[in-house]
Amino acid sequence: MPIFSIENLSITFRDEQNAAGLHALGPVTFSVAEREFVCVLGPSGSGKSTLLRALAGLIQPSAGTIHFQNQQAAPRVGFVFQQATLMPWRSVLENILLPLEVEHLPAAQACQKAQEMAALVGLTGFENALPRDLSGGMAQRVALARALIHDPDLLLLDEPFGSLDALTREKMWGELSRLWQARQTTVLMVTHSISEALFLADRVLLLSARPGRIKLDLPVTLPRPRSEEMRYTPAFGALAKQLKQAIE
Repeated sequence: MPIFSIENLSITFRDEQNAAGLHALGPVTFSVAEREFVCVLGPSGSGKSTLLRALAGLIQPSAGTIHFQNQQAAPRVGFVFQQATLMPWRSVLENILLPLEVEHLPAAQACQKAQEMAALVGLTGFENALPRDLSGGMAQRVALARALIHDPDLLLLDEPFGSLDALTREKMWGELSRLWQARQTTVLMVTHSISEALFLADRVLLLSARPGRIKLDLPVTLPRPRSEEMRYTPAFGALAKQLKQAIE
């Protein structure tokens, strides 16, 4: 059962230099199943982030439809950006708590959930630290915990590890994979990295240059849980080659 379906979605932005506007995305048609992890790969300017913002309701489609499975209530969406965007005056725990404060959850219940989420993302002992005292990887763990704490129907990740160094980024792949397997939240993640997409995803959607259209919808049949060593197997290499050839 798909959690959402997109049909002939197109997005065009107003452009003072061009009366027709800037055609950023589409048309694209695809669906994502519940508990599926899908990565969106493509060149800069192909509309990857625009797609996420449309799903979050931050951008209105110019044409086409986005249909969520449950139309009786607005979907609960978590969003993590490339930068952690933490409130600098709030501690780790207070940043994680923010979505529950907005929902007016009783303080004791909210605090317990935040403590559990901090432990899940490996931040036990850092609950009272301020963002200035965290590494980039730790800050992104806080952002992930904050996005997951209200049990979203859909988690949108916009290159969440793009600003990290290579070693930290690869470590975070394993952390995110572990979190996803523990929570089984539906994920749509934007990335520029073939290795990142294949390590994390059940499917990879490859977009063309602007306006982004789906060039390839590639199932990733690698077994889970995935280890660092899997990246050096023939099966991983064959999938990476298929994506690289499609990009070129």
